[in-house]
Amino acid sequence: MPYTAEKPYQNPSSEELRARIPGWGADLDPRDRPSVPREKYDPGASGAHWDFPDRQPGDETREHSIEHKFVTPVFGTSVPLKGFSGAIRRLAYAKFSEGRAAHWLLLILGDRVDAWESHARSFVSTRPDNPITETGILAEAGHHPVSSRFGQNRSDLSHVWMDPLIVAGPWLAGPLVVLGIRTLLRRRHAA
Repeated sequence: MPYTAEKPYQNPSSEELRARIPGWGADLDPRDRPSVPREKYDPGASGAHWDFPDRQPGDETREHSIEHKFVTPVFGTSVPLKGFSGAIRRLAYAKFSEGRAAHWLLLILGDRVDAWESHARSFVSTRPDNPITETGILAEAGHHPVSSRFGQNRSDLSHVWMDPLIVAGPWLAGPLVVLGIRTLLRRRHAA
C-alpha cells in the first residue's frame, strides 16, 4: 500500500471492539479493577510513619555510583573493601559512571587483584592454599579425563591449555619473585 497523508483506516470504537472480542474492555470500569485503590495516592493508607526512612549509620564510607546522590537508606556488603583491590574499586566508583567501560573494567581488575591478595595472604598463613586439591586435578584422573574431553563438543576445550597457567600462576610467581630479589641482592653485594 503506498503512503498517503490520510489514515488508511480508523481505529474501531470501544463498542465495535466489545461486540467483536468477547471480554474486551472488562477493566474499563474502575469498580471492576482490583488495582484501583493502589492507583490512588493516599500516604496514610500504607501505615508508614515517615516521609523518608531513617538512614543506616556508616553510609559516608560506602562507595556508590556518581549518578546517585547518596547511598540507599539501608545497605550492606558481603565483603568490605580492603587493601589495594579496595582502592581500585573506590576509584571506579569515585571517577567513572556506571555507563562507562572504565568503571566495570576497574571493578574486574579489583576482583583479580583481590584474588592475588588472597593468595598472598595464604602464603603467610599457617594453612596456605593447596592448588592440587582446590582445582580438582586429583578428581579428574578418576573420571575419564580423556574421553570426557574429546568427541563431546565441549566449549571449554579452547582454553584447556591455559588453565594450568592460570591456576599455577600465583604459585609460580611468588618463588620467582623471591629468586629474582635474591639474585639482585647478590649481584649488588658482589659489586
